[in-house]
Amino acid sequence: KHLTTMPREIITLQVGQCGNQIGGEFWKQLCLEHGIQPDGLLRDVPPPNDTAAPASTSEPDARYNGIGISPPATTMGHKFIDDRKDVFFYQSDDEHYIPRALLIDLEPRVVNKLTHQGPYRNLFNPENAFIAEDGGGAGNNWASGFRQGELHHEKVLDMIDRESDNSDSLEGFVMCHSIAGGTGSGMGSYLLEALNDHFPKKIVQTYSVFPNWSQNQSDVVVQPYNSVLTLKRLTLNADAVVVLDNTALNRIAVDRLKLENPTVDQLNSLVATIMAASTTTLRYPGYMNNDLIGLLASLIPTPRCHFLMTGYTPLTLADYYQNPIPTADGSPSPTYPTTRSASVRKTTVLDVMRRLCQPDNIMVSANTRNPSSCYISILNIIQGNDVEPTQIHKALQRMRERQTIKFIPWGPASIQVALARKSPFLASTNKVSGFMLANHTSMAELFDRLLSQYDTIRRRNAFLDNYRREPMFQDNLDEFDSARETVQCLVDEYRACERKDYVDYGGEVLEE
Repeated sequence: KHLTTMPREIITLQVGQCGNQIGGEFWKQLCLEHGIQPDGLLRDVPPPNDTAAPASTSEPDARYNGIGISPPATTMGHKFIDDRKDVFFYQSDDEHYIPRALLIDLEPRVVNKLTHQGPYRNLFNPENAFIAEDGGGAGNNWASGFRQGELHHEKVLDMIDRESDNSDSLEGFVMCHSIAGGTGSGMGSYLLEALNDHFPKKIVQTYSVFPNWSQNQSDVVVQPYNSVLTLKRLTLNADAVVVLDNTALNRIAVDRLKLENPTVDQLNSLVATIMAASTTTLRYPGYMNNDLIGLLASLIPTPRCHFLMTGYTPLTLADYYQNPIPTADGSPSPTYPTTRSASVRKTTVLDVMRRLCQPDNIMVSANTRNPSSCYISILNIIQGNDVEPTQIHKALQRMRERQTIKFIPWGPASIQVALARKSPFLASTNKVSGFMLANHTSMAELFDRLLSQYDTIRRRNAFLDNYRREPMFQDNLDEFDSARETVQCLVDEYRACERKDYVDYGGEVLEE
């Protein structure tokens, strides 16, 4: 039977303040979707007449045979709890589910909040939390974070080894971090290099938060330095990077969800929704896209062009963040009683798939409608319990007829569609929701913007004193030039993808 195959476990590394904040929200979302209570114990199984999870047949649904669409797990002969919790959780001796997560930071505030406060404080394994002894952080300095990563190399890798030994069939690692600060960027970069050396055959995927591009909204004056140095490692040492663009997330929260001043918690809730949606087919597996390599293989045709944008519709945000419900001990309720959503009154497969490609729903501040830019590949994950494969085919046919999406001229129009079941533990206001992972050449805009900001301050050698104090930059600043060249090569390759002769592309090759 398909679902009795060994799960391919994934270890999550949450690095730095931002990484631990979005990681914390991600685990809340996973617990809700799998019916795991804040203490790690399972909730009651949903009743058989639960509308969120219709009973499934005992045999695989013949409608899905030979048509290239991955069916939802409900057609696979298991009822309700035919999920794979083991991909992201393991079960302790006392039946508690514990995340396969490492909480890593150089200062204690956020990790302590996750492990000592709030309803989910007992969810994580306390042995998997690493905080530097001096607790001073990296001071928004990439070089300081990288040096401290090297300093604590043994302790962190021991933790990773212990988690990997606890897995039967480890598939890879997921890292949550920001590229603009000190710990997530610097220590995150060091860990990416270390994972490549230590686990050369394992997949490394990251959820990387890109900073606000407006100088007025910028939190860190040296963010162009930190971002370029981190992007070099993301290019050379990661297999896939899901780009979470703060500028686009703010725009979506304001324009689509009508939030005047979105809070960090609200933006993190959006990110958690995206992260959970991107792992749906791993946790509720079908015939295809049920492991990480299957998910990424069709999206990344060439090794360096592995920066992926996301889209999600209908957009929702839990009212839990606007009006938290206090529990008996005064902490906010772990449940999301109601949601705030963008005004989508009716959802159909065609409507969802069309909306996913609209710039308004894409969570990267790049112009996907630019005449010269094009999609390299698209994966749509459609969630709904009553979706027929014929609806998918009709939607794809309609989109092809209207030629609404422009693809690369040197390869096939690659739109993969996977169907996934909605969680039986969460009530949903919409019949169909959709998530898109896409590889698009307009990602070069993002990197171009970053290089422009980098050049502005590098030209004047501004704000370099703190970097020169660190061992990597004491003798020279060659690492800056090397990182800039790597990012420029990445931009050039994405631009080359737009041309018919890309298959013969022989420009600068990135040397590891």
